[in-house]
Amino acid sequence: MRHNRKKGLKLGTDASHTKAMKKSLAQALFTNDRIKTTVPRAKALRGFAEPIITWAKRGDLHSRRLAIAKLGDKQLVKEIFEKAAQGMWADRDGGYTRIMRLGTRKGDNAEMCIIELVTEPCVKKAPKKAATPKQAPKKVEEAPVEETAEAAETEAAAE
Repeated sequence: MRHNRKKGLKLGTDASHTKAMKKSLAQALFTNDRIKTTVPRAKALRGFAEPIITWAKRGDLHSRRLAIAKLGDKQLVKEIFEKAAQGMWADRDGGYTRIMRLGTRKGDNAEMCIIELVTEPCVKKAPKKAATPKQAPKKVEEAPVEETAEAAETEAAAE
């Protein structure tokens, strides 16, 4: 049972340090578009940073204030909202970040990865068509009755 009702990864620290770490990682990610970190931190950052981009796509005053409260940097929020207004993520419904694993770190064997903002347009797949049976029965073309009678007469005359 989870009595504490806290969501997200703890990352081995207390709540205030986890919050500060996510804030710092998000600022670095939005500034540089790509950062190198551990896999658990990247997964925690993904859930922290993607709502900010969703707010930027919305673009209203309330969303801007929410983003400033979460990031703590007005200039950085302004840049993010400008990128969203230019249509950087216009065709995406989510999945604004990508995590690419690199392997383990030499010192403590921690799994390392690169987390980056996705900038290329989203390729939407065409909806699948309904499955058709493998062999459809072939239609047999029937000749009109008149042609058949004529053919029978010519055959009889030829004999």
